[in-house]
Amino acid sequence: MASQTDHVEVEHEVHASKADWSGGKEPFQVSYGKLMMWYFLLSDAFTFAGLLIAYGALRFSSPTWPSPDFVFSTHPFGDSHLPLIFVTIMSFLLIVSSVTMVRAVQEGHRENKNGAVFWLLMTVLGGLSFLGCQAWEWTNLIAKEHMTVTTNPFSVHNAAGVYLAADGSEAKKNGKPETFVSGDGYLIHKATVLTDDNDPRGKQVAHQGEHHDDHGGGHHQEVFVYKSQLPLDEPGRYIDEKGYIHRKFKLIEGPNAGKIMQEEFGPKAFGALFFFITGFHGFHVFSGVVFLLIIAINAASGLYEARRNGYEMVEKIGLYWHFVDLVWVFVFLVFYLL
Repeated sequence: MASQTDHVEVEHEVHASKADWSGGKEPFQVSYGKLMMWYFLLSDAFTFAGLLIAYGALRFSSPTWPSPDFVFSTHPFGDSHLPLIFVTIMSFLLIVSSVTMVRAVQEGHRENKNGAVFWLLMTVLGGLSFLGCQAWEWTNLIAKEHMTVTTNPFSVHNAAGVYLAADGSEAKKNGKPETFVSGDGYLIHKATVLTDDNDPRGKQVAHQGEHHDDHGGGHHQEVFVYKSQLPLDEPGRYIDEKGYIHRKFKLIEGPNAGKIMQEEFGPKAFGALFFFITGFHGFHVFSGVVFLLIIAINAASGLYEARRNGYEMVEKIGLYWHFVDLVWVFVFLVFYLL
């Protein structure tokens, strides 16, 4: 009787051992594909965290830093300066695309092929809209404001003062002295000097066509560009070897009151960090759009419907897309708000 009992116990242990090592079990009740997606997103999160920490370290170790409200105040809807309005639209488009991604996953769980495809395409549209806005922002900063990975024309004043005209007198704008206060942002524009055919300086410069007066004159004049910069000991505007226009100014507050100073380029790291980090995120958005299109085509062909697994592939790309949206929240916070 005892031997029969021992035999039953040994047989039970063998079966239990086989069950433990039989394989095929899904860890954490999650499929292998979704688990690997989580691993990838975790490693990608470390990459973005490292980039943003590096940005913070360089920013707070720099004595000055461009003001986001000043740098990101342009938009394609007119000439008015509306701080952060365009990047807010970009963020809204990306957030809406995350909502459409949720709808695509829901329709996939319901095995609704048409619904899943429709919302996937809506997500693609949101991603492409975001990329289009980012392309405009980059084009504006590079072509119009002339910011590069090595040159940053944006900076902030560290004192209050008044700009000087070329003859040393106070520069006027709309009939009033052109002043600035400490902390105000400024942009060193690509060089153009407004003159006319009767100006003797025209003999020293090269004709560049017609441009609108950017000082509020509201009229067109012939534009000339100096071939050589003015001496630094003279007040007024001069053009450096890169063709950027600088304006010297006189301080009116602080211990250096009355001293003539000169605008300088902002910290070089700003342009490099901005283009690399936002470009890296943009690459993720572009990759997501490509994957979404492929998955939408597969879904429309009936591939996922035949698998009867709740359109798991749609859920996996959904994890990636939500991650990209979440990362943008941190990029937006670091670059555009702080």
